[in-house]
Amino acid sequence: MPRYQFAGQLTGEENFVRENDTKGIASFLAWVVGLFDEANPDVLQRPQAIVSDKDERIFVTDVSRAAVYVFDKPAGELKVWGFAVGLRRFIAPIGIALAEGGGVWVADAELRIVAHLSADGTPLASIGGGMLQRPTGLARDSSTGLLYVSDTYAHDIKVFTPEGRLERIIGERGDAPGEFNFPTHLALARGKLYVTDTMNSRVQVIPLGGGEPQIVGKRGLYYGNLVRPKGVAVDSENNIYVVESYYDNLLVYNEAGEFLMPIGGVGQTTGKFYLPSGAWVDAFDRVFVADTFNGRITLFQYLGGAKGDSE
Repeated sequence: MPRYQFAGQLTGEENFVRENDTKGIASFLAWVVGLFDEANPDVLQRPQAIVSDKDERIFVTDVSRAAVYVFDKPAGELKVWGFAVGLRRFIAPIGIALAEGGGVWVADAELRIVAHLSADGTPLASIGGGMLQRPTGLARDSSTGLLYVSDTYAHDIKVFTPEGRLERIIGERGDAPGEFNFPTHLALARGKLYVTDTMNSRVQVIPLGGGEPQIVGKRGLYYGNLVRPKGVAVDSENNIYVVESYYDNLLVYNEAGEFLMPIGGVGQTTGKFYLPSGAWVDAFDRVFVADTFNGRITLFQYLGGAKGDSE
């Protein structure tokens, strides 16, 4: 079985502590919270999705705050980016993906666009206007620059160039392989697109080079079954992580789609969830979960074991 260790949580400015020096520089306190003593620190409210970059900056969309939180480890501070395009603010930012040059792309379900923010949070030209009904999940292929957007109300995945040209549409409404029913979160890993097919209670793994989709999970009431799957992510050993929001679990499957174990359960204590949503795995195999109604990002460190136990 795979092994995991609780690695901390992100809540907001509490993750930074002011050092007692003449410069007053803030340092990032390795996921420890509760030491920030200002009266009204900025905190996460309803986090939705997460990504992190090579500099370990962590970007979190927050639908209640209608903004993107940036846990900026190099700068030693929390930043909050509220503008989507021009002087227009975010309304419902959900999906997020890294952009070339250090910025991010953000899917706003109510604005019906994919916003583009520079490395310092400056709004750039958005894409998808007039073509999207309700964009939610978002993933970017760094090798091609293509952006994959789950258009939940259209029941498909739309693929755009960075300039905003619609390249293709994947799927249509239905329950057959390759069809979707209110798709939400997305992930890309090693030439495969992972789609949370939420109202079909499954994840579909679509080979971008062609071929039949793989189905992970099925509707049911037992551990390993899915009811309202949301976030999806993949680690370095191709283990698949699916957030089962209805039952407040993170479910772990192997590359073949076989259920391995659950993590979490409903609650407010360490390692528990309350209606979680997005998931992300970084370059260090740390698994991030947007614990939405607990207002935090929970981290687990994957310690290995999945492959070894199956051999």
